[in-house]
Amino acid sequence: MSGSSLIRFIAALILLVAPLVARAEEPALLARFLSEVSADQLVPQADGFGALRDDLPVAPVLKGGETVAWAFLTSDFAGTTGYSGKPIHVIAAIDPDAVMTGAVLVKHSEPIVLIGIPESKMRGVIEGYAGLDLKAEAAQSGTAHDLDIISGATVTVMVIDDSLVRGGLKVARALGLGGLAPVVQEGPARTLKEGAGETRDWQALTGDGSVRGMTLDVGQINSAFDDTGDARAAARPESGAPEDTFIDMRAALVSVPTIGRSLLGEAEYRNLQNWLGEGEHAILVAGRGRYSFKGSGYVRGGIFDRIQLIQGDRSVRFFDRDHRRLGEIDASGAPSFKELDLFRIPADSGFDPAEPWRLQLLVQRAVGAVEKTFITYDLGYRLPESYLAPLVLAPTANASEEEAAAKTALWQRIWRDKTVEIGVLGAMLVVLTLAFFFQLQITRHARAYRWFRIGFLSMSLVFTGWYANAQLSVVNLMALAGSLRSGFTWDAFLMDPLVFIQWFAVAAALLFWGRGAYCGWLCPFGALQELTNRVARFFKVPQWELPWGLHERLWPLKYMIFLGLFGVSLASIPMAERLAEVEPFKTAIILKFVRDWPFVVFAVVLLVIGLFVERFYCRYLCPLGAALAIPARMRMFDWLRRYRECGSPCQTCANECPVQAIHPTGEINPNECVNCLHCQVLYQSEDKCPVIIRQLKRRARDHASAEANKGAMTRALGSQEEAKETSNV
Repeated sequence: MSGSSLIRFIAALILLVAPLVARAEEPALLARFLSEVSADQLVPQADGFGALRDDLPVAPVLKGGETVAWAFLTSDFAGTTGYSGKPIHVIAAIDPDAVMTGAVLVKHSEPIVLIGIPESKMRGVIEGYAGLDLKAEAAQSGTAHDLDIISGATVTVMVIDDSLVRGGLKVARALGLGGLAPVVQEGPARTLKEGAGETRDWQALTGDGSVRGMTLDVGQINSAFDDTGDARAAARPESGAPEDTFIDMRAALVSVPTIGRSLLGEAEYRNLQNWLGEGEHAILVAGRGRYSFKGSGYVRGGIFDRIQLIQGDRSVRFFDRDHRRLGEIDASGAPSFKELDLFRIPADSGFDPAEPWRLQLLVQRAVGAVEKTFITYDLGYRLPESYLAPLVLAPTANASEEEAAAKTALWQRIWRDKTVEIGVLGAMLVVLTLAFFFQLQITRHARAYRWFRIGFLSMSLVFTGWYANAQLSVVNLMALAGSLRSGFTWDAFLMDPLVFIQWFAVAAALLFWGRGAYCGWLCPFGALQELTNRVARFFKVPQWELPWGLHERLWPLKYMIFLGLFGVSLASIPMAERLAEVEPFKTAIILKFVRDWPFVVFAVVLLVIGLFVERFYCRYLCPLGAALAIPARMRMFDWLRRYRECGSPCQTCANECPVQAIHPTGEINPNECVNCLHCQVLYQSEDKCPVIIRQLKRRARDHASAEANKGAMTRALGSQEEAKETSNV
């Protein structure tokens, strides 16, 4: 069977078999996993579990017959879908004071943990959540703790962290642990009235509570610090008369049209609307007096540490990226303020403009060289009823909108944290796209192109691979196939932005250039193979070129490996993920060779063979390359330029092709070509391409002939002139 026939057979088989297999994930239940952990793993010295509650999937953790904590399964309360597309099940326990006493990983299907990172390392991270104070997490919207990231398992750790914190908060609120209570809607649900609003003056805005304020004088502040009982603070009173203004602070919700248009003016309000994204709100904070509500900490750390917005048990801290200064208040009759600032409230903060909130001011006093003591004051705010309308609730489906919103917030948070990496990868993709569109221009100068390619491959290896761990894998495709069979969602695939962007780019590139855009340029392991081979060539390591007959018969190996993995994944994705260790990517790129010795030996052997046979693994063994090659013949254009003489009689490109993707008859096999563009360098070479050399010789011969004719004509004209002069004499 020829290579193209085999590829068509594989593609047809996949299309026929995939829809026939459907599997449903068994619902995750606490009772199913509780027997796999002992009580003392969750609470020290605990000796058993009580019966599960009927109203909530939690079980009491017992010590001497007394309930000392409540155990729960994270996937019963929060989305735990990991990189594999399957839930990551963790059992945790919470004591009556809303402190997590322990957490244990009971089941997962994460490939990087199954066959890459030691599971003991992941279990250690999860067990480190013992002592997590959920009251602090509730007060700071789940950000009161530091996230312990494991290199190579960022997505998995963030999913586990999100499920432990959100699941723990749901359990603590449902059981009333630590004083936390369920978020209950008081009275009828309300929302902001629609419309452009109207313009009102300062007196009207302060009169109905659209603008609310808090004024503190020096005497109040000194008295408050005296009441703390801290002698050091009492010994350092604020100077000035007791009636002097310490701070006069005002706040208003300017994302409400009437309030925003009145306080900001039409132009600034339009700017505000352009600044705010969907679901975001903004407040105006104005201040005057001797104390600044902003301070200077945000200049150093990017966070405004003197104010925070609190609504229920959620809080919002403001960062410099969520801050803008305002020149003046536009409303007539407004007093002047020393500080006028706008703060944006993110959409994922859970803020409800129809519910009361408070702006907490932190007042600090130095009591030593670096030590400070603090007291807080609250400016309460409730939006006047005139801005609100009853909320008509749409009927909800079985799926929880809150859970969907939480999953969306998680992947959006990951994307925000990787803004720089996304920008660098985007720039690389733009450069590569331009290189492909202007391939003749970029390959015109062989030496310059050689260094361009070395530089790009180095970026793919060091940045995309070793730094960002964004190596694509056939495991990604198996996870996608499993997700399509069991209910596709974007959440799991959006968790790793660099991998997602690369797959999107690969899908587009397949239509234009085939598999080569990724395999030849973006694949970190492919880059590692080529760069090490270049080093070997520099040191005169002999290169082995396989006979064409053997080379052609080894091509199908990678398609067979891919087909085998795909077939196994239909029965068991975990087993297929283990067999996918035929890819050395995790060892060489993700884990940087820090792994058990058999895996390291396997990866090193492939690289050593690649010193003698360039890109040996890419040519014959890579299942990912095979998967990308299957749709390669669908590409819309043939970009690589060829002469009629290519293949017959000229064999220069075929002999020099780094991966032997050019048939002896001259055709380029798109399934094997990695778009290195070396043939385009030869296409324009004045030293190696016979067509170019022949053209140059013909031009030189024509030029010499023209020069000779010109010389003969000049001599003939000279002879005629001499004859004419002689006859005249």
